[in-house]
Amino acid sequence: MEGAEVERTRVWRPGRPVPVGAIWSVLRRGPGDPTYRVLPDGTHLRGLRTPEGAATLAVRPVGGDVDAHAWGPGADWALARLPRMLGDDDDPTGFRPHHPFLVDALRRHPHWRLGASGLVMEALVPAVIEQKVTGQEAFRGFRNLVRRFGDRAPGPAAVAHDLWLQPPPAAIRRVPSWEWLRFPVDHARSRTVLGACLVADALERTVAVDGAEADRRLRSVPGIGVWTSAEVRFRAHGDADALSVGDYHVAANVGWALTGTPWSDDQMVAELEAYRGHRHRVQRLVELMGAHRPRRGPRMAPRRHLPSR
Repeated sequence: MEGAEVERTRVWRPGRPVPVGAIWSVLRRGPGDPTYRVLPDGTHLRGLRTPEGAATLAVRPVGGDVDAHAWGPGADWALARLPRMLGDDDDPTGFRPHHPFLVDALRRHPHWRLGASGLVMEALVPAVIEQKVTGQEAFRGFRNLVRRFGDRAPGPAAVAHDLWLQPPPAAIRRVPSWEWLRFPVDHARSRTVLGACLVADALERTVAVDGAEADRRLRSVPGIGVWTSAEVRFRAHGDADALSVGDYHVAANVGWALTGTPWSDDQMVAELEAYRGHRHRVQRLVELMGAHRPRRGPRMAPRRHLPSR
């Protein structure tokens, strides 16, 4: 890969601590995500497909600074985008929580900000794979897609830590139907991914519009509903109001954290209306606090999509 060995560097001095792990944890698709590594020294290593080409981005907070290194044709783009990826454009003005749980969450996570990756398909493909299945099944499906049809990330750090790139839309469109089933990803989800790949360039342009318009354009793709749109927008667009309605856990966990009683989606939407504009901020603070309703009974078992033999 041309330019893969040329290292670019940047030291970003934001004037505040930057909890990279808390901000970027939503970008990691399970502990085995081939496109994301966390190294023992606290470096976060990511394989990205930027508008200017592939990039490996290595980021480590050092004191109040953020030390970043990048390789590949997209290295300069990744380093230029770094502050936005780490929440520098996030504006919590107007978010004035009155609930004691949220007040305490802000006290414990005062420097957390909502990042914006600027990479829509990077967020969308795994989000669709995660539709209506267990996390275990979704993470395996995405991992298999990347390792089977993705590429190695550029640069020596990527080689040393087996870092990969998510396949581009053109490559995803060539994945045979039987391969999707082996991942395993059923026909409904693979059809949605393929439909999004047909209009990938238009979807990438949604980072330039407001949240409501981005939501409308994303949901114009068959198979992308309110949940998938929200999952993309808070990652790629930095949309602080992108509430994950329709998630198996979110409404119940938010309700449990704030009232001691799990909520339905309708209850969550109604109760969080007072926080409109910042509803994802509420959701994420609950997640950062590790609050979830008690779980009873066995976990859901992964489904099988291959025909029985």
